Amino acid sequence: MTAAGRGDATIAARGFQRYEGPRSGVAGAIRSVTWQSVRSTLGLGRPARHKVFPIAAVAIAYVPAIVFVGLAVLLPEDIIDPNDVASYSDYYGFITLAIVLFAALVAPEVLVSDRRNGMLAMYLSTPLSRRTYLAAKALAVAIALGLVTLGPPLLVLIGYTVDGSGPDGLGSWLLNLGRVVVAAVAVSAALTSVSMAASSLTDRRAFASIGIVLVLFTSPALAEALINGGGLSPYWRVIDLFAMPFELVARIYGDPGGYPELEWWAVLLANVVWTALGLAVVAWRYSRLVIAR
Repeated sequence: MTAAGRGDATIAARGFQRYEGPRSGVAGAIRSVTWQSVRSTLGLGRPARHKVFPIAAVAIAYVPAIVFVGLAVLLPEDIIDPNDVASYSDYYGFITLAIVLFAALVAPEVLVSDRRNGMLAMYLSTPLSRRTYLAAKALAVAIALGLVTLGPPLLVLIGYTVDGSGPDGLGSWLLNLGRVVVAAVAVSAALTSVSMAASSLTDRRAFASIGIVLVLFTSPALAEALINGGGLSPYWRVIDLFAMPFELVARIYGDPGGYPELEWWAVLLANVVWTALGLAVVAWRYSRLVIAR
């Protein structure tokens, strides 16, 4: 068939071909969005300037672990006991700032960017719904936070084990491994929900990051004012969003924590409530978004 007005162009065939490849469905879409969000957070496949801050935050979180493992390996036990230098329950105290700063970076990058560049509408034109999209993003934030909440304590456990300074016996080792994982999940869950809630309320990443930091660092002052200044019950400490996740870590390891006057159930309930409230804010915010496809 000769094209109109052109004697040198020929249409050899026309029509559409069905896609015969694998169809992964909603589960595959969630995996893809999760992985791409983690890559974006860490600056993978992006210019070098996008890698500087996440790499620095992750590196800061691992420095104490490397130091403590090095001390355990290099110094004899009669000089220093590595478990006294860095107990598993106390380790988060050395990397709290790195965790908070990383949380302030991750969620805004994962959520705000999609709303600003129009990718949210594209994602929702796939098998993803708003609910499954948010599930993928929450998973991405939690995985990214796992680099600083799970990786360093796990490195300490492995280092102590290799050096022979770790828990004695398989049962004790598995118990410590379980505590490391559960503690990391507890911290990641609370910070994921709070940071996603802040990121859902603004379309500017800088404002979201500042909001996350302000919420986490002003809540201790508010709790202190209510308890010491207002004479209220010590249980008002549960509004301290900065302390409660790490207080729960101490209870997971069987330690009294920084606020022994609080029962373990109050600390656990505070983390569950704050996590649920944060996720509820995100769900409410995205249910009201008008998205043009």
